Amino acid sequence: MLRGDTSTWEDRFFYLEVIRKYGEPVLDVGCGTGRLLLDFLAQGIEIEGVDNSPDMLAVCRQKASALGLQPTLYEQYLENLSLPHLYRTILIPSSTLQLIIEPSMVKQALQKVYDQLLPGGVVSASIMGLWQEGEPLHQSWEKSAVRTGDGATFRREVTNRYEPEKEIEHTQDLYQLIVDGQVVAEELHQRSPATRSYNQAQARNLFDGIGFASVTLYSGFTFEQVKPEDNLFTVLAQKTA
Repeated sequence: MLRGDTSTWEDRFFYLEVIRKYGEPVLDVGCGTGRLLLDFLAQGIEIEGVDNSPDMLAVCRQKASALGLQPTLYEQYLENLSLPHLYRTILIPSSTLQLIIEPSMVKQALQKVYDQLLPGGVVSASIMGLWQEGEPLHQSWEKSAVRTGDGATFRREVTNRYEPEKEIEHTQDLYQLIVDGQVVAEELHQRSPATRSYNQAQARNLFDGIGFASVTLYSGFTFEQVKPEDNLFTVLAQKTA
């Protein structure tokens, strides 16, 4: 609910264009509750999903059932990826790759992705820089949304702490359900560390080191070449044909 209407998010259109250009079958890495997976599956795209969270996969199956869809889903960690099929296109959206903290495990995960690609296939991964020189190391923000019907409010309060020497971020998320001005339920989620940051050179070197035939960085979710000041960029790496 707090994410609002995701059908207009820029990454949706970008990944659709990648699929049109490079083909199917498709794998959605970190598919979660099916934001992209179910959308694309409903359009007739041959796509499967993988995630390490059984709870999110359960929600994905529930949503799929309500839509009359039957997705193929796998519960696996990316660094141990081993699936029965090879793919023409592999998507790693929502900065999912950055959830793997240890550099050796990130390389292992990308090698697994490479091995799951058909010759000439591509992987497309979004990367977000978590901190820039001059920014505060501690940041906080909140977001609220009102539920239609009963007027209940969902609120998310986020606190982030960044360690520049380690290039990792620690996060705390407080979720609250508010009815008539009173907090009636809340959950606190803390991850320490939570995510790893990459600049453009680091991301390119990471993919180059796996042995992809070509690695291109795009500005945000466009097909324009990345600009030096871009904090959000998308990697498109192609396996040797």
